[in-house]
Amino acid sequence: MSDTAKLSARERIENLVDANSFVEIGGLITKRNTDFNMQEKAVPADGVITGYGIVDSNLVYIYSQDVTAMNGSVGEMHAKKIAALYDMAVKAGAPIIGLIDCAGIRVQEAVDALAGFGEIYMAKVKASGVVPQISAILGSCGGGVAISSKLSDITLMDEEKGRLFVNSPNAVEGNRVEKCDTAAADFQAEAGNVDIVCRNEAEVLENIRTLITMLPANAGVAAEVENSDDKNRLLPGFDQYATEAGKALSQIADDMKFIELKAEYGKEMVIGLMSLDGVTVGAIANAKEGILSTAGCKKAEQFTYFCDAFGIPIITLTNAAGYASSMEEEKTISQAVADMTYAFASADVPKINVITGKAYGSAYVAMNSKHVGADLVLALEGAKIGVMDAKAAAQIMYEDEIIKAGDTKAALEEKAEEFDKKQCDAKVAAGRGYVDNIIEGEAVRKHLIYAMQMFGMR
Repeated sequence: MSDTAKLSARERIENLVDANSFVEIGGLITKRNTDFNMQEKAVPADGVITGYGIVDSNLVYIYSQDVTAMNGSVGEMHAKKIAALYDMAVKAGAPIIGLIDCAGIRVQEAVDALAGFGEIYMAKVKASGVVPQISAILGSCGGGVAISSKLSDITLMDEEKGRLFVNSPNAVEGNRVEKCDTAAADFQAEAGNVDIVCRNEAEVLENIRTLITMLPANAGVAAEVENSDDKNRLLPGFDQYATEAGKALSQIADDMKFIELKAEYGKEMVIGLMSLDGVTVGAIANAKEGILSTAGCKKAEQFTYFCDAFGIPIITLTNAAGYASSMEEEKTISQAVADMTYAFASADVPKINVITGKAYGSAYVAMNSKHVGADLVLALEGAKIGVMDAKAAAQIMYEDEIIKAGDTKAALEEKAEEFDKKQCDAKVAAGRGYVDNIIEGEAVRKHLIYAMQMFGMR
């Protein structure tokens, strides 16, 4: 298929599943409304193809909206087909995938169509945390359909043809699409409404196939991922980029494959999926600057709940120096950090924390520390754990002595070095049981795999 070709609803399914594996359900269902001469309009399958198929030996349920049938609009029977498919997916314990290309509600069916939206919403809420839900925005996804897409666990979007909006850009007060295309993939990704942005339909479908192989089929089973990596592989030079979250996680992952989610939102935090010796894990890491922001914490919180719901172990790479500081952040940061802390503390899956750089103050405590429930805490050699940066602490504790000293700079450095040795060295925290082991950076991958084995995940 070419990068610019737009597939039909059925072709999208056929390109997603293994060859000849799709079985359609409800293909003869169509509208029953007769208002506004609707009986004169042909709406094959009521604008949505539903059924099940196989993706790399994994059973999946799929619905694909047909934009050629009344623009894929959602009417009563259209919605009932999707809701019924959800019931089947939950009973079978298999993921459900929505390929969205829809003009929105079918106005001619009025309250029946609205009732249909409610049925879809209810079905998706009931399936939440039971089976993985994936939405792919391949065309228009507006109004109530946008709400439906966000009830999924993971949302992908074709940046070329995808359009995600509750209100169209021209309906937003003070805006025109020429000024700001609020329905575009880049805008929605920066807002955190899209997990993965893809260049075209083919890339969307390929990413869905990859996700299906990574995710468990349902909340009651573990995911096992094929890989060709050596579980004892060392990571030479890891210390040089240990706090560069994306690069570090890619190096740690099996076959160096890390799937980042919400990359354009809350960039102070990096989240995503990868496998370790064939075990799918959720990864959460502070970006290089080591700052906790409201958006970053929300991102980590939501992902933690997702991993916990599906029994996916969580690893964190902690490099937390403090909090984002601005007038706007002060309005929201305390609640966001509290919510993230609650998510970590309440998650029952195995949680492993690796302190890669700085771990200061309550920002460190909130980032999956042993104090809020981490099952295993490792620290790289040279990591710093303490109430604050040693120099800042020395300025507070020894202010008078430093001022009296003839050479204030030298006095500050001396006191900071003293504080660093007594309070910030990771060995001090290890001596008190707050860190379980101090490891070399090149060995971090194999130590994480050993931990997975210890927790019975392999």
